[in-house]
Amino acid sequence: MVRYHRAHHQWRKGDKHMEEDEESQALIMDCGTAGCYFKRTRPKLLSLLLLSLLSCSFLLAPHLFNSGSTLSLFDSFRVEKEGPVAHMDANTPMCSSISNGTICCDRSSIRSDICMMKGDIRTQSASSSVFLYISGETNGIINSGDEEGDKEIQHDKIKPYTRKWEKSVMDGIDELDLIAKKLQSGNNHHCDVMHDVPAVFFSTGGYTGNVYHEFNDGILPLFITSQHFNRKVVFVILEYHSWWILKYGDVLSQLSDYPAIDFNGDKRTHCFPEAIVGLRIHDELAVDSSLMEGSKSIVDFRNLLDQAYLPRIMGLIQDEEREAHEKLVHKLSLSPRPSETSTKMEKGVQEDQSEKPKLLILSRNGSRAIINENLLVKMAEKIGFRVEVLRPDRTTEMAKIYRALNSSDVMIGVHGAAMTHFLFMKPGSVFIQVIPLGTEWAAETYYGEPARKLGLKYIGYEILPKESSLYDKYDKDDPVLRDPKSVTQKGWEYTKTIYLDGQNVRLNLGRFRKRLVRAYNYYNAKMNQLVHLQSQ
Repeated sequence: MVRYHRAHHQWRKGDKHMEEDEESQALIMDCGTAGCYFKRTRPKLLSLLLLSLLSCSFLLAPHLFNSGSTLSLFDSFRVEKEGPVAHMDANTPMCSSISNGTICCDRSSIRSDICMMKGDIRTQSASSSVFLYISGETNGIINSGDEEGDKEIQHDKIKPYTRKWEKSVMDGIDELDLIAKKLQSGNNHHCDVMHDVPAVFFSTGGYTGNVYHEFNDGILPLFITSQHFNRKVVFVILEYHSWWILKYGDVLSQLSDYPAIDFNGDKRTHCFPEAIVGLRIHDELAVDSSLMEGSKSIVDFRNLLDQAYLPRIMGLIQDEEREAHEKLVHKLSLSPRPSETSTKMEKGVQEDQSEKPKLLILSRNGSRAIINENLLVKMAEKIGFRVEVLRPDRTTEMAKIYRALNSSDVMIGVHGAAMTHFLFMKPGSVFIQVIPLGTEWAAETYYGEPARKLGLKYIGYEILPKESSLYDKYDKDDPVLRDPKSVTQKGWEYTKTIYLDGQNVRLNLGRFRKRLVRAYNYYNAKMNQLVHLQSQ
């Protein structure tokens, strides 16, 4: 389940959050809310300080005099507006003037850090490092503490996962050392695999395994960060999971033409001309078009999902048609030829069903299940819906889930991670979210608002205390029923134990019917409008 209350309370501190690199002794170029700057933790010589200031002025010159300069593929990145205060103009390029031999880190976002590298980039998984080798002049900026060999001139650290503000999960994310070194004459660092396209480094650790986090923390940020490369990019994954690659392989193939690299498992030295370390994230299950090249939006992401899953869906349809044909042939071989009347009746029933709007119920097992789901199905059918009940689990193929929802006109589901699948619905469809006690804020923030941005007709159904199984466990005046907010404010464990893991729903069908009728009427009005437009 989404760790939403922890996120909500910590988020208010966002505009003051900044991580510092406490271990590095090198001169580092950091891009924060005030722009890019150099820092050294322990300056030793006045001459080095003067040289540092001189170098800083040269590197910042493009920002001061030519903010529109474009020197690399990284130029498409823009500053994010985080929280109620935007520290820089949204169209100001961050690290846009990065040149060969530079590591530029943007730490202005509370959600994630992102570093960019350009030049002779080489991986070294054994030491969890990515090296940037520089030949020739380096403006005199070197680490005087280096011993013989390549001179370290820049060093930064990053955990490439998009929940930077949540310490408990970030503590378990692998950290990468990004090290720039001046290549000494005579030293030769080999490449086992030479790539001529950029790399994007990110982690599939953290909350991976929960479908909400897989999309919100991983797939969507990957789209935001890499789509402008037009698939000419290699993904290098920390905390690599084969099952994740299998699960999202169709989507990854729309973002990259190359196989993903297991950073920890692949001990070879991979060499790249450019690299992005970390992923950008905008909001909950959202794409902010004002921050995207070409004003790409969440609808563009959904179009990418269409392209990703269409080939597999076509294969599924062909398999089903072949099975149906084989069954029909077998049936005809065992029984007399059906009469013309019975054939017409069967065909008529099929056509009648196909003309009805399809309502899909995303069913839950365990907590937050709809106890009277069977009665809900019957009521929906009486209203005029063609009903399908989908019960996905961890092994259900994503293409099958996508197909079921993509062909639905209305989806009903109880608040939980599975509501992430609203992303699979066509804009203009109806999403009805059943909201148990104690989940109102999360239901709206994580699914209601994002669904509207996708163009869905969103209907939130907040249950009454009598519709909750908690009504049978607590006194009617208990804060658990009367004032859930006062309980959830006590902390995540209270929310999880009482409202997420300990609650089921028994819908008041008379009350809920009004939402179904509203959805049915909305569908009919939309279809009538479509027919009217086609007739003109």
